[in-house]
Amino acid sequence: MSVDVAHIRPARPKDASALASTYEDAWRGAYQGIIPHLSLERMISRRGPRWWEDAMRKRTPLLVLDFNGEAAGYVTFGRCRLKRAPFQGEIFELYVHPTYQGLGLGEKLFDGARVQLAERQLKGLMVWALTDNEAGCGFYRQLGGKPIAEGAESFGETSLSKIAFVWA
Repeated sequence: MSVDVAHIRPARPKDASALASTYEDAWRGAYQGIIPHLSLERMISRRGPRWWEDAMRKRTPLLVLDFNGEAAGYVTFGRCRLKRAPFQGEIFELYVHPTYQGLGLGEKLFDGARVQLAERQLKGLMVWALTDNEAGCGFYRQLGGKPIAEGAESFGETSLSKIAFVWA
């Protein structure tokens, strides 16, 4: 009999509302004061339950952190968007609801995505994080990510620096 109250599984349509809530709360927690307010609010408003339902309908690779039956985090992943990169896999987003942060559950999502990327025979992994997101950058460093490249992301008229972390 399993007593594991947190596990990783594919997203289901009934997760859409919980994913929208997790996205909103995690993004506010991570980016308030970093991403300009209007840009952040626009991004959050576009990611309601319907957006998540569409993502699942389109078969976007999406795993959720199921904590006692509720989607408390998510990870999206796939083929690396940089065609010239020596790393074939990429994690696009990995977020855990603030209530569940700091418990090692983000690592479960990370590991779940790595397994899925390996099953797709995508070797190596890249993740981008905004440089000012100290918690996110610290998380990827703690997991053994090596900084390899820098870039910028535009939010309205504001450009923020970002950093790529890689795993062989």
